[in-house]
Amino acid sequence: MFYHKKQLQYFTPPERPDPAYAAKMQELIGGSFGEMTVMMQYLFQGWNCRGPAKYRDMLLDIGTEEIGHVEMLATMIAHLLDKAPIKAQEEGAKDPVVGAVMGGSNPRDVIMAAMNPQHGIVSGLGAMPADSVGFPWNGRFIVASGNLLADFRSNLHAESQGLLQAVRLYEMTDDAGVKDHLSYMIARDTMHQNQWLAAIEDLQSEGFEEMVVPKIAYEYGKKEAAYQFWNNSEGEESSEGRWAKGTSMDGKGEFEYVANPQPLGPVPTPPQPDPRLHGTPSSPAMQKTSDGATNIVDGISQAVEGVGKTIKRTIIGE
Repeated sequence: MFYHKKQLQYFTPPERPDPAYAAKMQELIGGSFGEMTVMMQYLFQGWNCRGPAKYRDMLLDIGTEEIGHVEMLATMIAHLLDKAPIKAQEEGAKDPVVGAVMGGSNPRDVIMAAMNPQHGIVSGLGAMPADSVGFPWNGRFIVASGNLLADFRSNLHAESQGLLQAVRLYEMTDDAGVKDHLSYMIARDTMHQNQWLAAIEDLQSEGFEEMVVPKIAYEYGKKEAAYQFWNNSEGEESSEGRWAKGTSMDGKGEFEYVANPQPLGPVPTPPQPDPRLHGTPSSPAMQKTSDGATNIVDGISQAVEGVGKTIKRTIIGE
C-alpha cells in the first residue's frame, strides 16, 4: 500500500507569481523525461521485478520518492500561478516597455499570452499532467522491459535528460525561492544518476548480464559483423574515436573501422500484390480488371489449385 504524509519532501515558495515560468515548469512534471515518467517507470519496473528482492525494493523506494517530486512541483506551479494574471498586470504596468504595449491593447490579453491558457481555463490555476506546451503525459514514455540491465540503462538516460532540463530551468529564473526549490531536486537527480550507475555495476557483478543486453545475443549474432564500425557519411573523422579501434567494450572482439562499407544483400524484388487489394503490380497484365476477368496471377493460382485437387484425388481416391 502507499501512505501519504502531508509534509512535502522539500519546498521553498517562490518570491512572486510567474505564470510564464509556471508553463515552463510543467515540462518537469509531464514531459517525456519529467517526474511523472520516472515515477511510473520505476514503479512498473519494481512491480514487474522477478529478480533479487534488493532490486525490487530499491525500484519501489525511488518510484515512491518520485511521487513526492510530482507533488512538490505541482505545489510550486500552484504558487507561481496564484493571483498571477492580476499581479502580473500590476508589475507589467511599471515597466515602460510593457506598459506601452499594455496601453495599446487589453492588459489581460498580454498577460494571458505569456502563460499556458489551460492553467486558467482547465486547471483553475493549478498544475496539470502535461508538458510545457500542454501535451498530455503519455504512458508510452515509460520503459519497463523485465530485463533489469536494459531498464537501469534507460533509467540513467531518463535521469540524465531530466537533470539537464532542471538545470536549464534553474538558469532561466532569478527567483530565489524557485532556485532553492530546484537546487534540492537537482541534488536528488544527481544521486539518482549515481544510483543507476551503481545498480548497473551491482547487477553485472552478480552475473545476471554482461556488457551487451541480452547476453544470449552473443550466440545469435554474426560474429564478423559484431564489432565493425561503418563509415556511412562523408569524411573519416569518426575513425579517430574509441569505437573504431582497439578491444571492444565487452572484451569479446576488436573494433574494426570500415572506411567504405558495401551492401551485403541483393537488390530487393518485392512480392507482387494480391490483385484483390488493387495495388499497383509490376505489369498491367497482373491487375484485376473485373470480377469476370482472369489475370496472370489469378490464372496461376487457379492452375496450382487444380493441380492440388488432382493430386488429392489420386492419393485418396476422391
